Amino acid sequence: MVAEEIIIRPIITEKSAAAQAEGKYTFEVHKKATKIDIKNAVEKLFEVKVADVKTVNVKGKPKRQGYHVGKTSDWKKAIVTIDTNADSYKYLGKGGKVQTVSKKYKTSIEEFGA
Repeated sequence: MVAEEIIIRPIITEKSAAAQAEGKYTFEVHKKATKIDIKNAVEKLFEVKVADVKTVNVKGKPKRQGYHVGKTSDWKKAIVTIDTNADSYKYLGKGGKVQTVSKKYKTSIEEFGA
């Protein structure tokens, strides 16, 4: 599956908007997408580093339209936690030299909710 097919739409509610301050974003995703597929799609589309993915299969609700009875579709929700720490880090390289690596990804998703 292509990344554009995996992420269907963002879910914007009061609860998900409050979780954005902690770096958690909520999406409706393809029903057959795995956590690894979701992680790769979010990293590709939004250029962020994904720390954790939690998924929920949401069952459809029963609905009535007069005499006719039916139900809404089942769908899958993903709560994606991104890495919000954009600090560079240091490590010891060859010969004991200190090497610095800067992170080249965003710390938030600006397109979310726009």
